[in-house]
Parts: sequence; structure tokens; C-alpha cells
Amino acid sequence: MPIDFSNSQTKDNLLRAFAGESQARNRYTFAASLAKKQNLEVIQAIFTFTAGQEKEHAEIFYNYLSEFSGQNLNLNGTYPIDKTNDVLQALRFAEHNEFEEYSDAYKSFAQTATDEGFADIANSFNMIAEIERNHHDRFKLFADLLEQNKLFVSDTATGWMCLNCGNIVNSTSAPQICPVCKHNQGYFIMLELAPYSKQGL
Repeated sequence: MPIDFSNSQTKDNLLRAFAGESQARNRYTFAASLAKKQNLEVIQAIFTFTAGQEKEHAEIFYNYLSEFSGQNLNLNGTYPIDKTNDVLQALRFAEHNEFEEYSDAYKSFAQTATDEGFADIANSFNMIAEIERNHHDRFKLFADLLEQNKLFVSDTATGWMCLNCGNIVNSTSAPQICPVCKHNQGYFIMLELAPYSKQGL
């Protein structure tokens, strides 16, 4: 039988998770702006896309706390400060934080929720942990490509999609300027990584 939710560790963990997801969304929005300023619109898109998912996770955790509406709840926790002007470092920070979420925090929160008798909440923590694993893998992939100078270059001819107009170019490198919409190289993504393409993830 579940313990009293208002006195549970699960309630506190939900509040921590809500705060963490909310902060992640803002950090990724800040990182997207940084990438945009450096003409890395494809990285901007990755951060913005992920920020939207973090917002949804925050809302899921927030909804579990609805019985406390109108109250102020006390929270103790630690949260990362990842201020940087380096896009690669921003990706590495995000990669690290997502790893900590899926490999430690949410697994622990899920176990606590199970032990306290909150199976639905445990299930949410476990499922969102798997999504955070995907976020980790996505950030790692793009950080590795950027670090290896392969974000816009391939060892073999491949397709490149312009995220602005959808133009696809087959080459060993993304064009400096899209021949259709004239947007810069930063809008191009390898076709196999492009959203909404037949080959896309």
C-alpha cells in the first residue's frame, strides 16, 4: 500500500525532476541561441528540439504534483551551471547531464517510487530515463561530429538536407551555400540524421 504522498520521498523527487527538466530546457534554449550566433543552425535545431522534449517531461512530473496546487514546496537539490561560449562544450555539458539523469537520478527516483508504492510514477521515471538516454546519444553524436570536423564533411558521398528549404545535395560535404534558398552551410544535416526524411531518425 502506498505511503502518504505528501510525506513521500517521491513527491520531493518529482519536484527535483520538474526543476531539473525546466532548467535543462532553459540551458538548451540558451545553447541554441549560442549555436545560431555561430552559424551552426543544425546544432541550434538539435538543442531546440531537445528543449521541447524537456518541457514535456517537466509537465509530466508537474502534473503528478497537482494536489499541491496553491502551495509553496521546499526543495533542496543541486543543478549544473554550464555557461560557455563554446558550442562543442555546450554539447559536451548536455551529453554529461543527460547521462547523469538516465544512469543515476531517474533510476534511483523510479526505485524509490516503486518502494513507496507509486507504480505509475516509477513507470514515468523509467520511461523518461530511456528518452534521456536518447538525448545523451544525440548530443554525443553531434559533439563527436563537430569535434572531428565531420559535421559538414563525410568520408564518402552522402545526402545533405537543408533544414530551411529541404533541398538535398549528394556530395562528400555540405555546400557552403544552399543553391535553392541561399542559406549558409550551418543549415545542412546528413540525410541519415535528418528529421522527416525517408532515412531520418
